[in-house]
Amino acid sequence: MINIAIDGPAGSGKSTVAKIVSDRLDILYLDTGAMYRACGLKCKLLGLDCKKQIDAESFISSIDIKIKYENGNQVTLLDGKDVSFDIRKPDISMLASDISAHKAVRMKMVEMQRKIAESMDCVLDGRDIGTFVLPNAKYKFYLTAAAEVRAERRYKELICKGETVSFDKLKEEIIMRDYNDCHREFAPLKQAADAVYVDTSEMTIDKVVNLICETVKKGEKI
Repeated sequence: MINIAIDGPAGSGKSTVAKIVSDRLDILYLDTGAMYRACGLKCKLLGLDCKKQIDAESFISSIDIKIKYENGNQVTLLDGKDVSFDIRKPDISMLASDISAHKAVRMKMVEMQRKIAESMDCVLDGRDIGTFVLPNAKYKFYLTAAAEVRAERRYKELICKGETVSFDKLKEEIIMRDYNDCHREFAPLKQAADAVYVDTSEMTIDKVVNLICETVKKGEKI
């Protein structure tokens, strides 16, 4: 079974890279971040506070999240509704960071993710894939970049989608999210001891993808 774990902070390019890697290697891509974003959106829709453990635990055991693929794109369903666009809004990004800090939330999502990884070859990206979700994954990579670079990437991405955003606010949110993710009590963001460290600040997407694919192909003798 080929399991590839790609971890890193917000805006490091891990999701974009993971999608391309999955295409090149013809394996499943599971966007774990979308799952946590869906949890944050659900909490918001219920009028609850993502930072409060009691609020998160009130619905997480029965949350209905499904992942499917249509025309090569991952579709995230929450209570049967396609929320793929809604969960990409900046405010949901922060809510995802807040709610993912709760152990009950992470255990529920990890349970779902491990079942998928056990059944098929796949690439997963997130913040604790190599350290907690799939600690025995054969291939682990830690992608990062300077906060300024990551904010610029996210800014361009949102502008291209027609959204009005502030670069300074995005940078502030990324720095705050980094802090939250690295300092949460349960399964914090950190590089796995056996993960390949990749600073993408001055690397093209193709270079990062090639590095990962070549490492896997060499290990699998493809």
